[in-house]
Amino acid sequence: MSEKKEITVEADVNAPIAKAWEHWTKPEHIVHWNNASDEWHTPKAENDFRPGGRFVCRMEAKDGSMGFDFGGTNNIIDEHKYIEYTLDDDRKVKISFSESGEGTHISETFEAEDDNPLEMQQSGWQAILYNFKKYSEAQTQEG
Repeated sequence: MSEKKEITVEADVNAPIAKAWEHWTKPEHIVHWNNASDEWHTPKAENDFRPGGRFVCRMEAKDGSMGFDFGGTNNIIDEHKYIEYTLDDDRKVKISFSESGEGTHISETFEAEDDNPLEMQQSGWQAILYNFKKYSEAQTQEG
């Protein structure tokens, strides 16, 4: 059995850690940022945000040509600091939140899958994180 390759993506978000945490974890926010490109969207998100709770995001191409459920189980939650979950395909994801000046630094490490090149996976997850940054900063500015 080979060891899974881990990939890390990071971003500094100009939002207080409590706001960034809320935007990351609440389904009413997730549907606005959880996509890697403008051609995709997340029309539905659910998150039973507790250890052992399940989450699922329905990710679809806006033209209706394809879609899939991205889901798993929350394992560890340390409010405003850390989330760890296991995807339905048994890959682990670890997300750290830390204060960075007046904003929040987010570091997300995930186990790569075997179907797509590592660079493609990294760029896709980084694009989603940048969409989160853009959304969270806009929400924070609105109040």
